[in-house]
Formats: sequence, structure tokens, C-alpha cells
Amino acid sequence: MALSSDFVTEPIPISLIAGRYLLFDVDVVTYLRRNHHICGSLIGSIPQSPQQNVFFGLPMQLMPEEAKLLVEKEVAYIIDDKAWHKQTLFSTLQGADKQAYLESLRSTGLNARKAALHEARKKTENGLARYAAKKAQELVVSGIKDTPRSGSPGTSLNDTSSITDDSTSLFEEESNKSERSSSTIKSSAATASTPFAVTPTTSYPTSSLPQNPSSQSDPPVASSYALFAHLHFRDYYIMPGLRFGCNYNVYPGDPLRFHSHFLATSYDYDQDIPMFDIIGGGRLGTAVKKGFLIGGEDPEAEGSKSGDKVRTFCIEWGGM
Repeated sequence: MALSSDFVTEPIPISLIAGRYLLFDVDVVTYLRRNHHICGSLIGSIPQSPQQNVFFGLPMQLMPEEAKLLVEKEVAYIIDDKAWHKQTLFSTLQGADKQAYLESLRSTGLNARKAALHEARKKTENGLARYAAKKAQELVVSGIKDTPRSGSPGTSLNDTSSITDDSTSLFEEESNKSERSSSTIKSSAATASTPFAVTPTTSYPTSSLPQNPSSQSDPPVASSYALFAHLHFRDYYIMPGLRFGCNYNVYPGDPLRFHSHFLATSYDYDQDIPMFDIIGGGRLGTAVKKGFLIGGEDPEAEGSKSGDKVRTFCIEWGGM
């Protein structure tokens, strides 16, 4: 079965808003996580639970290192969202393009409505089936007690009038049921033709974005980018390391499946590292069952990319 994220085309636009690199498309988020080990951090609220801060939703914020890495690999490019809206979007989305965009939103809303109706219909059918089975079982259990005996003293020919009255009321109930069912069908048909109100995660259609963006400057990053690129090249997943007071948390696989193995901190190659930092990092890493990884870029080493010149060391505290 093909996933929607399989149809994502490169390069991918990354929105630059107020100095932050954001992704608003869930398919793009899934694609980058699966194919390029880019995890990011979800910072948006969940519509149904906006007051809690345990689980977050779109947009996803990328670290500057992640954005720079994607630009260097020509997987993505940066769009200044504010300038793009002012210069391009409001002048190009006119006439037929505007109608096509609105029609795409309506089509998405209709598909969402049909899916919701289909799910509700399935639940109703399952509930009716369970109810019918329960009633049939009750009739089987109580059928012997309710069956009238032949020749009982209470039966006579005068009971035909009651039978006629019962049959008349039965036909009236059937006609009422048919009227109700027809009205229900009409209302459901009208509901199915009314699309859901869909709020897109972006305010512009994908087709309006530049397909061949011109060369642009790389996002500014900290000096720890060399260590980030070095670890990413070796297929590690990398998350921000603020929780443990380091630059990065390094995972051997997807963070949804693995615990981090290293607390990574970057230093300049000739920088003097205080012994207090080494001991503190080693003890902290060992206490949380991780290794304290330090690394720096050797300016004299051979390599075409910054990640190729990095040397790393792992420290563990052996006295605990």
C-alpha cells in the first residue's frame, strides 16, 4: 500500500518565520523522518486539546543544523514566508488559479465528509447487528414460556376483532417507518453533499512555489554543526540535547523506538576542556545509561565536508 508521504517531491520548501524553520505538511514531516532521519520538534497545539502541553502537533520546528543539512544535500530550500506572501502569493493567486485552489479545498472537504459518513454508517450497522443478535437470543430463551397452548380456555371466535385491530396498527407503523426512512435518506444525501470546512496547514497551494529555486545562502548555524553532520552521516537520529545539558541527544534509530545512546557536546579542536565538565558529563551520562560523547572538527584533517574532519571520544564514569 502506497503511503501519502511516498509522493513527496524534492526539493522541499522550509518556511522561515520569525527566525524559525518550520514545516506545516504532515506528509513532508513523515518523509523527512523516514528517509533522511530528520526528527525536528513539534510546537503546535492539538485542536481538540489546546490547553495541555504534553502532546504537540504541527508545525514542526527544525534546528538550524537540520535545515542547513537539508539545503546542503539539495533535499530542501528555504522560503522567507513573509516576503513570499507579500511579493508573490497575493499577486499570482488570481482568477483560474484561485478557483482551482478553492475547488481543491472543497474536494478535500467532501472526501473528509464521505469518510466520516462511511465510518458512522459502519458503526450503526454493527450496533444494529449486535442488537438483533441479542434480541434473537432473548426470544429463543423466552420463546417456550410465551408460546400459547392450543385449546386454552381463553380463546374464542370473538378474538378476531383484536387481530384486525392489531393488523391495522401494524400497517400504520409500516407506513410511518417508510416515511421516516425516506426523510432520513434525503437528509443523509444532503449532508453528504455538504463538505467539511477544511483549514489548510499552509495559506498557498504547492503549485505556486518555485520548482527550481535559485542558489541561496546556507542557514547560519553554531560551531557544533560539524559534529551534527558527522553523526548524521553515520545514520544516527539527532534531537536537541537541552534535557541533559548537551548539544544533542543521539539515537541509534528512530526516537519513537529507541532510547538515546549518547549525550553529544561539541568543542573546538584546540579548546581547553575543564576537568569538571568531563567528570560531570561522564557521571551524568552513566547515571542515565548513556555515553558522554565529545567531538570537534580538526582543521588540518583531510575531507571535503565539515563532518569528515570531526574526531569524537566517548567518556563513561567507571566509579558508579
